[in-house]
Amino acid sequence: MSSVPQELKDTSVASSKWLDAHYDPVANLYTFSSCIALSDLHGDGENKLVVGDLGTGLCNMKLKVYRGTGLLSESTLLDLPTGLVSFLMDLHEPRTPAIAVASGPFIYVYKNMRPYFKFTLPSLDINPLEQDVWCQAKEDMIDPMTLKEMLEGLRDKSEIPLSVRSLRFLMLEPHEMENFVHLHKELPIRRQTVITCIGTLKKNMADEDAVSCLVIGTENGDVYILDPEAFTILYKMSLPSTPTLMDVTGQFDVEFRITVACRNGNIYILRRDSPKPKYCIELSSHPVGLVRMGKNVVVGCTHETLHGYTQKGKKLWTAYLPAPVTTMALMDLPTRGFQAVLVGLANCEVHMYRDKNLIGTIKTPDVVTSICFGRYGREDGTLIMTTKGGGLIVKILKRTAVFDDRDSTPGPPIAQSIRLNVPKKTKLYVDQTLRERENAIAMHRAFQMDLSRLRLAAARAYVKALESSLTPMSASLTEPLKMNAVVQGLGPSFKLTLNIQNTAASRPVMNLAISFLYDESLYSMRTAFFKIPLLVPGLNYPIDTFVECLSDKGVSDIIKVFVLREGKSAPLLTAHINMPVSEGLALN
Repeated sequence: MSSVPQELKDTSVASSKWLDAHYDPVANLYTFSSCIALSDLHGDGENKLVVGDLGTGLCNMKLKVYRGTGLLSESTLLDLPTGLVSFLMDLHEPRTPAIAVASGPFIYVYKNMRPYFKFTLPSLDINPLEQDVWCQAKEDMIDPMTLKEMLEGLRDKSEIPLSVRSLRFLMLEPHEMENFVHLHKELPIRRQTVITCIGTLKKNMADEDAVSCLVIGTENGDVYILDPEAFTILYKMSLPSTPTLMDVTGQFDVEFRITVACRNGNIYILRRDSPKPKYCIELSSHPVGLVRMGKNVVVGCTHETLHGYTQKGKKLWTAYLPAPVTTMALMDLPTRGFQAVLVGLANCEVHMYRDKNLIGTIKTPDVVTSICFGRYGREDGTLIMTTKGGGLIVKILKRTAVFDDRDSTPGPPIAQSIRLNVPKKTKLYVDQTLRERENAIAMHRAFQMDLSRLRLAAARAYVKALESSLTPMSASLTEPLKMNAVVQGLGPSFKLTLNIQNTAASRPVMNLAISFLYDESLYSMRTAFFKIPLLVPGLNYPIDTFVECLSDKGVSDIIKVFVLREGKSAPLLTAHINMPVSEGLALN
C-alpha cells in the first residue's frame, strides 16, 4: 500500500479502529455506491474492486478494475452506468462471477472482464393514434405544422406517453421540422424505457456462491427478474412510480422480498405472492439511501434524517443527522456477527449507525460519493470510498477494533432509562377512580357532546374563514398560495416582510397584486399597493415594505393585507398583522 499523507491521518477521528491503507486524491474516479462492487473475478481468492466510472458525464465512461492500489484493467462503456453488480450465473468450474453493468435500456454482462452478453429491455406499447399520425406524415397527407398540433394534442390527452421521436420533434424550431420528418418518417416508431436500478436475487439456495438472478427496475415503473443463464424474463412486477433504490433478499424459487424506494417519495415492498406492492411506506421527504440491516430497513432522507422500519413497513426509530446524506452502504462482518450502516454526509464525515445509535465517525478530506465495505484482496474488513473530487480512500478495520453499542452522540439517554419514583396512590385518587367507574356512561356522553360541539364550532369558523378569504392559505385550485408576514423593528419605522409561496405542483401564478388597509391616522406606508412578479412553484418570494408609525400615544392597530387577482373583486388571501407598539416614539 502507498503512503498516506499526514493531513489524512490527522483528520481521522476513528484512527484507533481504522488503518489508513491508501489515499489517492487524483484517482479520477467519479461514481456512486450503486456502481461499485467487490468481486473475486479470477477465482484466485483475491477480491478486486470493480467500478463503473461516470467520467465527465458525456465521455470517458469506463469499467475499471483495481487490484490493491493499482489499476488492473479498464474497458470503455458506451453510455452512463446506472448500476453494477457481481453475480454467479452458472455452476461451471472454475466458479468465477460475472459483472453486469446497467446502462440505458441495456445490461452488459462481462465474463472474465470480456463482453459476454447484452440484454435489451422489451419495447413499450406505442400509442396507435401516434402511429397513425406518423403514417399520414409518411404519405405526405399532412404538413409538419399539422403534425405538431396533432402530436401536442396526443401528448396532453393520451394516457400512453409519446415516443422519443415525437418528443424530439415537438422541441424543434419550425424551420427544422421538415428535414426531421423527411429523415425519420420511413423508420418504425419505438418507445424504449431505461434501467434505473439493479440488484441480485439468489435462484434457489442461500449459499454465498449460489447462482443469482438479476433484478432490474425501469423508468416506467416495472421490476423484472431475469434468468441468469438464458437472460429471459422470469417474473414481472409493477410499481406506482419509478424505482431509484433497491434492496433484494431471499430466493426466487422459495420466497423473496424486494424493497424499492421510488421517485414519488414512497418505499414499496414486493413479495413473490403478487405482482403488485405488498406494503407501502410513506416518507416525509425523498429517500436518498436504502440499506437492509437484518430484518429491518434503514432509509436516509433529504431532510437530514435516518429512519428505521420493519420489513412490513412499521416505523421503529428516527435519527437526526448534522448534514445531508450523500450515500449509504452496509457494513457487514459475518465473522464477528456485526452489522452497521455507513452514512456518508455532505460535511466530509462518514457516520456508523447500529440501529439509531451512532457508534463511530470517520473524517474524510472531501465529500464521499460512494462507499463499499467488504473483502478486498485478502483482507475482510476493508472500507473503500470515492470522493466528489475523484479521490480514492481505502481503510482497513483493525482486528482489535471494538464498537460500543451505546450511542456516542451527546445527550441524556442514560438518565432517561432511570425509573421515576412514582408516589403511592392517595385516597383522593381512589375516590376519583370509584366515581369514574360509577358514572362512566354519563361522563362519556358529556365528553362526546362537548367534543362534537367543539368540532362544529371549529368547522363553522373554518368555513367562515374560507368564504371571506381570511386564511393565510388560498382555497382556490387555480391559485394555490401560502403567505406569512414578519414585522421587524422597534419603531417608529417598521419593516414588513411578506413571504409568498406558490404551492402548486408545476403551474406558475401571475397577474397578482398586494394591497394594504390601515388606519391612516396611525400609520403611513411608502407603498400601499404593488404588483407581484410571476410566482414559480415551490419558491419563497420575500416582499418588503416599510411602515411608519405616526402616533406618540403608545397605541397600535391591525394592518390588513390583501392578495388580489386582476379582474376579481374578492381577495385570494387575507392576513391581519398585529403591529407592535412603537417604542421609538414612547422613548421620545
